[in-house]
Amino acid sequence: MKQKFLILKDEDKNELIIREFAELDKENFSLLCEETYDNKTIESAIKKGKRLLISTLGTKNMYPPGLYADKIAESVIAIYSSESDQPVELFFDDIDIVKEVKEEPEILDIIEEESEEIFGLLEEDSAGEDIVEKKTMGKIKSSIKIADDESLVDTEDS
Repeated sequence: MKQKFLILKDEDKNELIIREFAELDKENFSLLCEETYDNKTIESAIKKGKRLLISTLGTKNMYPPGLYADKIAESVIAIYSSESDQPVELFFDDIDIVKEVKEEPEILDIIEEESEEIFGLLEEDSAGEDIVEKKTMGKIKSSIKIADDESLVDTEDS
C-alpha cells in the first residue's frame, strides 16, 4: 500500500498538523487521519531527542511503522529548525519495507557461519590434545596398589 504524509506548521493556530493519506484506488489518495499538535509540545520533544518526538507524534489513530516515523520526525525537525511555513509531503510504499527486510542476512545464516568457525577451531585444538595425551599417559603414577592375591580379602564370617 502506498501512503502519503502531509506535514504542515500552522503559525496562526500555533500548531503542527500531520495528515495521513493512503492509496485506496490507483493514483487516488484518501485521507485516513489528521492529527494536530501544540507547537510548544513539539518544540519540547525536539529538544529532548528524536525518540521522544516520535513518541509524541504517535497516537492511537496514527502510528506509522518505525521507518516512516523516523522520516516524519526528521521532517518535523527540519520544519521547526528552518522556520519555514512550507508543507512537507512524504511518500512511502510498503514494498520498499519488504525489500529492505529481505536484504538483511538471515539469522540462521549467521549462526551457521559462526558454528562452522567454532567447529574448525575445536578440530584444530583436538589434534594438539592427542599429542599431549600420548606423552603424559606413560608418566602417570598412582599411589593406589592393586592386590595380586585375592586371599587378602576375607569374605568368611568369623
